[in-house]
Amino acid sequence: MAIDYDVLMAWPFPDVEQTYTEKDTILYALGVGLGADALDHGQLRYVYEEGLAALPSMAVVLGYPGMWLRDPGIGIDWVKVLHGEQGFEIHQPLPAEGTVVGRTKVTGIVDKGAGKGALIYTERTIHDRANGVQLASLTSTTFCRGDGGFGGPDGPSKPPHSLPEGKPDEICDLPTIEQAALIYRLSGDTNPIHVDPQIAKAAGFDRPVLHGLCTLGVASHAILKVCCGYEPSRLKSLRLRFSAPVYPGETIRTELWRDGNAVSFRSRVVERDAVVLNNGYAELSS
Repeated sequence: MAIDYDVLMAWPFPDVEQTYTEKDTILYALGVGLGADALDHGQLRYVYEEGLAALPSMAVVLGYPGMWLRDPGIGIDWVKVLHGEQGFEIHQPLPAEGTVVGRTKVTGIVDKGAGKGALIYTERTIHDRANGVQLASLTSTTFCRGDGGFGGPDGPSKPPHSLPEGKPDEICDLPTIEQAALIYRLSGDTNPIHVDPQIAKAAGFDRPVLHGLCTLGVASHAILKVCCGYEPSRLKSLRLRFSAPVYPGETIRTELWRDGNAVSFRSRVVERDAVVLNNGYAELSS
């Protein structure tokens, strides 16, 4: 079954209501590595209930519609799907606990041609259920490797952010622990490729891989640490491209170029010198 462009563009996503607690907020922060330095007061505010703050990147796990691409009515070979790009914009600081509503829609589809795959662009907005205030908006690009050539439009594709030339202004190394994927999956992404060695090997990996959105969280941590003094309200938006997997236990080095309140960045695994996040761009408040 091939993609039906009109059906997919009009795909009916139900609203997703999610209640989360301070424990969930702390669990997310632990999952992306906060608290590794127990004496760092900047990290402490995200893992300790006294004055608890939510990480801006936690928006990516709120109001998530689940594995909707597995619905046979969509016509996608979901086994060959890859998460290509992700972005978030924070409109209001995320509460440390509360109830939110996520609303998702497909915003574009690009047919790259037979044997070349397809791109699906989606957008999700996160609202506070109590007052309807929009807290965040998220954009995502899904690369469907097995679904090109269905007769859809061949553009426009969104160009990636270009990184500056020359050496980065700052470098931040953050380790991940061997249990990182086991912790992060408790924030909602239970794809077995991140926990089951047999499934990971069947997908072509030596062992379970870290969630891409967990790697995004580590890069966001680096920006908060280096550029924001761990003040969550300063990180207003972030977008990036996923370029390679990370294995739990590896060290993620984020390279940052600063231009006023704009930060360009990429992240690489130190042990393998492999770029895992690329074309990153973040905006800060003054």
